[in-house]
Amino acid sequence: MSARYTPVGWLPFKLAYDAVLVAAVVAYLTLYQWAGEHLAAVRPIDAPTLAMKAYGSGAFLLMTLVLCIGPLARLDRRALPLLYNRRHFGVVTCAVALGHAMHVLGWYFAFSPTPAFEALLGADAAFGQLRGFPFIPFGIAALLILLVLAATSHDFWLAFLGPALWKALHMGIYAAYGLAVLHVAMGALQDATHPLPTLVVGASLALVTGLHLAAGRVQARRDAAVAGDAGEAPWRIAGPAASFVEGRGVVIPVDGGESVAIFRHQGRLSAVSNLCAHQNGPLGEGRVVDGCITCPWHGFQYRLEDGCAPPPYTEKLATYRLRLRDGVVLLNPRPNPPGTPVPPLVLT
Repeated sequence: MSARYTPVGWLPFKLAYDAVLVAAVVAYLTLYQWAGEHLAAVRPIDAPTLAMKAYGSGAFLLMTLVLCIGPLARLDRRALPLLYNRRHFGVVTCAVALGHAMHVLGWYFAFSPTPAFEALLGADAAFGQLRGFPFIPFGIAALLILLVLAATSHDFWLAFLGPALWKALHMGIYAAYGLAVLHVAMGALQDATHPLPTLVVGASLALVTGLHLAAGRVQARRDAAVAGDAGEAPWRIAGPAASFVEGRGVVIPVDGGESVAIFRHQGRLSAVSNLCAHQNGPLGEGRVVDGCITCPWHGFQYRLEDGCAPPPYTEKLATYRLRLRDGVVLLNPRPNPPGTPVPPLVLT
């Protein structure tokens, strides 16, 4: 949304984002199959197997990128544009993973007298040993999770389930990633004759884990920097007035695991819940556009003075009271009911 009451649509940025994403996927699949056909060191790989490997590796790399976007955006604001349309990124990942599954069924079990799905599930039964351990169920479980996430990615499901439940459901991407790692480790890596696949999987795990740990440490330092007591309960220190940048937000943690976003606009401070009413996006990582707090995820906007979305939209945020003492901004961590007007704290 915007202050001009224009709903989010297929804006040029969204079209460019999706076009680049699809073009990159097509280029990867094409290049992988061309390289496998023309640059094979020992013997050429048949076309169906090449396609299967291209789609499988592509889905794994896409899943890695999806999981890296969140922590990367927290570490560097320049990565915030990657958060836009991240749901489209996930849907494309699901489509590529589904392509991998269809190539497996169409090649390995095309001439089996047993129905393809039955043959797929009964292909491996060596549960008692590491080598040969059934890896296909891991892949099926990961694909099912991706299908659920893709099917519920539309805003209808967000409104139907509610932001908290919807977000909790979509945290299943981490389970899908773990299952995909097991699927690859128990399957493709067992027969790999070249170290590259193992290095790619190891690098993926290191990258995803490292970025999340780094983002967690940064957030912990931010929380520690604003932690403390203002000397008069329930007010607490939010930070020096000079630390609030014009047009930007500062996230302040409060008791109960919640957080508050404090924005400076035209020399005045306003505080609202850090969770966007649309999809629980981190409002504190957004900025003020046309006099409204703008969520960095999908552009939903809220007025500074009362946390309400501009008409005709009806979303509301909890607001908070601020106080200035000796150049230090104090925050009352008790939220006001959503949409409660609070006079901005004048700094200049």
